[in-house]
Amino acid sequence: MASAYLLVSHGSRDPRPEIAMQHLARLLCHKIQSDLPNIAIGGVASLSKSASLVGTAYLELSPDPLHEQIIKFAKNALESGCNSLRILPLFLLPGVHVMEDIPAQVALAGQALGQDIKIYLQPYLGSHPDLGRLLAKQVVATKAEAKILLAHGSRRPGGNTPVEAMATAIGAEVAYLAVPPSLEARVQELIGDGYRNLLIIPYFLFAGGMTDAVAQRQQELKLQFPEVNFQLVEPLGANAELVELIWDLLEK
Repeated sequence: MASAYLLVSHGSRDPRPEIAMQHLARLLCHKIQSDLPNIAIGGVASLSKSASLVGTAYLELSPDPLHEQIIKFAKNALESGCNSLRILPLFLLPGVHVMEDIPAQVALAGQALGQDIKIYLQPYLGSHPDLGRLLAKQVVATKAEAKILLAHGSRRPGGNTPVEAMATAIGAEVAYLAVPPSLEARVQELIGDGYRNLLIIPYFLFAGGMTDAVAQRQQELKLQFPEVNFQLVEPLGANAELVELIWDLLEK
């Protein structure tokens, strides 16, 4: 069964996440080329004919709603000889987008497409058990007395449980941008415990507005606590190791 693959992210007005998404899709093409040699890369609007396709789509801030992006991509996939479509949400947390919004959009697309192509909604990226290993590798070369894993945070019951589990796995404390405890509160707590060398780990896939906000807060904390050394690592980014996890989830 020839498959098409669609990577779905949140969407942003900042161009950097989309650039990273396209790079990630190209890396995924290279990854599966040995098994599926006839792969074309493209978005939902312009795709070459091929045995299999890899594309990108966005939940928000796109000219078309997600279900229409899926429909367009699926029709191109059908014309290219694919009879199945696997959709992977590139989200780190099981918030409302993963649990409600994306499944609803996929269902709408499925109703419009009928039985011509089978659609599979794969597990979201943050559910992969090896993501902690990849995140730990980001910070292995740093030297810090204490680590803070900083995520956006979810108000959905249980939505932050994966962040807490991830923090435990890499030996970090948790902080959030949208819900307590805040980064500032966590920093003050650690300083009160005597730590003076702190590492902030943004739990985000790509550089963008959120990571800019984190960097700005780091600079403010440096001014507020000049006796403390603050280090900030880069987000996960589009790389071959992340693609390995994505491919693993796509094949589940």
